[in-house]
Amino acid sequence: MKTTDSNLKVAILGVRGYPYVYSGYETLVKELGERLQKRGVKVTVYCHRSLFSNRPSEVNGIKLVYMPAIEQKSLSQLTHSFFSMVHACLSDVDVILVVNSANGPFGLISRLFRKPTAINVDGLEWLRPKWKGMGAKYFLWSSKMSTKWYDHIINDADAMQKIYKDMFGCESTVIAYGANPSFHSDPEKIKKWGLDKQDYFLIVGRMVPDNNADLLVKGFVASNSKRKLVVVGDVPYKDAYASQLKQIQDSRLVFTGYVTDPEELKALFHNCYAYYHGHEFGGTNPSMLKALGYGCAILALNTVFNQEMLQNGKYGWFFEKNIASVKAITEKAEMEEAAMEQLRSSSREGLTQKYNWDFVTDQYLEVFRTLKAKKAKN
Repeated sequence: MKTTDSNLKVAILGVRGYPYVYSGYETLVKELGERLQKRGVKVTVYCHRSLFSNRPSEVNGIKLVYMPAIEQKSLSQLTHSFFSMVHACLSDVDVILVVNSANGPFGLISRLFRKPTAINVDGLEWLRPKWKGMGAKYFLWSSKMSTKWYDHIINDADAMQKIYKDMFGCESTVIAYGANPSFHSDPEKIKKWGLDKQDYFLIVGRMVPDNNADLLVKGFVASNSKRKLVVVGDVPYKDAYASQLKQIQDSRLVFTGYVTDPEELKALFHNCYAYYHGHEFGGTNPSMLKALGYGCAILALNTVFNQEMLQNGKYGWFFEKNIASVKAITEKAEMEEAAMEQLRSSSREGLTQKYNWDFVTDQYLEVFRTLKAKKAKN
């Protein structure tokens, strides 16, 4: 049952802004923020000023604050979050929700101002290949600081909760991301790439080592599949890793680059023969949720997080982190068309209550109410 919270004021920071859907975090802000607003919560979202040429003060009932940043690659996100945190602490909001464990140290600011805070820490950022040296050390330290300075830690998967408990001795609440299941799309949308229904495998995600794009492409190329491999995504900068992948010569490979039209992306999911998921270091992954909600047969890297999302193989098959394993599962999928059809027909059943956006909102609301009540008692 949805209740109203007309006296609750919540600020959200650590994202690029709203309405701006680029990653899982921005999707969380959109889905959660809009639902909170409809329940009477006064929601403020902090936006990265340089990303918005038009800067309305309010969209869909959500108040927007545009904060500056030091526009350098390694400082942009952190400085934006720092300025946003200071501004939020000086405002009249009751609770601050921060996303991204990189913002861990800024919990000290809210602690000094006695503003109740929760942080969604996301995945194992310190293990991602893109963060090397000082970057990895910073993420490990900042994740630890998140557990020291914030009032409430939110993990997005049971497996991630266990890792934070084992590594940092911290108690946390598990709140997954939600999904928006869809049964229909326009099959004509995939014709622009010369594709037909179920004549291709699909990869969706940034073309980075974290997602094992090279493993997936090379494993597919080594297979005897007669189908195509469609790779959706890219990187927004010159990158040797992505360039080398796009230079692989195989007539079955189709690199679409970014697909910004949500209807085109939906059609690509709906009509694929199977979807490869190579993400390794996160918890609940938004791309996997899309694949489940869009009725895909899923072939996923064998990690504790992917096992959790696919309920230990009930809603997908698993491969190991090597080219031979990707090759083998591709050829197995080609041979077992009935099994692939069964996965497609049952995948949406994998979206249990924990992946329902209204239930996700209920859980966040409970955290916010508890934090506000705790502050009132002190």
